[in-house]
Amino acid sequence: MRWATYFAVLSSVLSVGLALGVSMPLVSLRLESWGYGSFAIGVMAAMPAFGVLLGAKVSSRLAAHLGTANLMRLCLWAGAISIGLLAVLPSYPVWLALRLMIGVILTIVFVLGESWINQLVVEQWRGRLVALYGCSYALSQLSGPLLLGVLGTGNDLGFWVGAGLLIVSPVLLLGRSGAPTAEAFSVTFGDLLRFCRGLPAIAWAVALFAAFEAMILTLLPVYCLRQGFTAEIALAMVSTVVVGDALLQLPIGALADYLPRRSLFLTCAVLLLASSLAIPLLLDTLLIWPVWVLFGASAGGLFTLSLILIGERYRDDALVRANAHIAQLWGIGCLVGPLVAGAGSQWISGHALPLLMAAGALGLVILLLRQGAFGAVQPA
Repeated sequence: MRWATYFAVLSSVLSVGLALGVSMPLVSLRLESWGYGSFAIGVMAAMPAFGVLLGAKVSSRLAAHLGTANLMRLCLWAGAISIGLLAVLPSYPVWLALRLMIGVILTIVFVLGESWINQLVVEQWRGRLVALYGCSYALSQLSGPLLLGVLGTGNDLGFWVGAGLLIVSPVLLLGRSGAPTAEAFSVTFGDLLRFCRGLPAIAWAVALFAAFEAMILTLLPVYCLRQGFTAEIALAMVSTVVVGDALLQLPIGALADYLPRRSLFLTCAVLLLASSLAIPLLLDTLLIWPVWVLFGASAGGLFTLSLILIGERYRDDALVRANAHIAQLWGIGCLVGPLVAGAGSQWISGHALPLLMAAGALGLVILLLRQGAFGAVQPA
């Protein structure tokens, strides 16, 4: 196994997590200070979802023509430009367009990076190494809000730090090999439908986690502010959720190398349901802090286990194609989650965010209790 390449690809993807973690909450807090409502902020949070759908469609075609490593480097540099322009052009309509561009560019990085990592790892270490990727990515996002708290939300340093990270990280990919080969194809929604029918539990879990992550970085700070907490406490709560996501991914990955992965999947879904329902009840008590940890850990566990199950089934072009479908589902979750939660928070209930996650987790639990939730066994 190419360990140096594994850590180089891992580090380049982590730079994206840190860049998003330090810049995306700043966008929401800036819009809140400008007087925009929850729905307008939810629309902004959902814009990258359209970019995700486009990025998933063209990722394999571009990788076939340019090469995986070359395309990842170009996308990281383009992402740096897009985040930098958020600071230069402080306008709601312009930010909508920039968030769309960020969605396209960074989706390609995730599709290729996750495919590359899953291609590199050996089967007996798959759970732990894929979990290390999930854990490290969550920690990079955790560091973003913490770093933003140090830099302050009244200036544009968060945007410039994010752009700087994406300028430097492509250098790590120079001379790396072992990337999966890709054919020049476009992923259609018909292909996605067939993927969802074959692996419905994974499809549901990925879309649910995408909605979770989009809302945590954008709407959760606003949710906490409107429940009476200060901006510092709101950012600390966001960070606590990501801590939960990060801290338990390695144990989950280790268990996935020894225990039935489908049973772990169901356990995470049940814990996500329970923690989502507990948030409105315990928000004003000290118990909310361990609930935030469990909330993040259970949601992150679903995504990590989904990547592990994908990696054990597919290789090369089929692996890139499967990760493109994961990206499509990510885009759908990122689009639907913030829009529904933003509208629900403004017009129905201030607790729409956790209640939406509870509804999604309940649907997943019901699906997992049925036969065929993971399709037929297809060895890699």
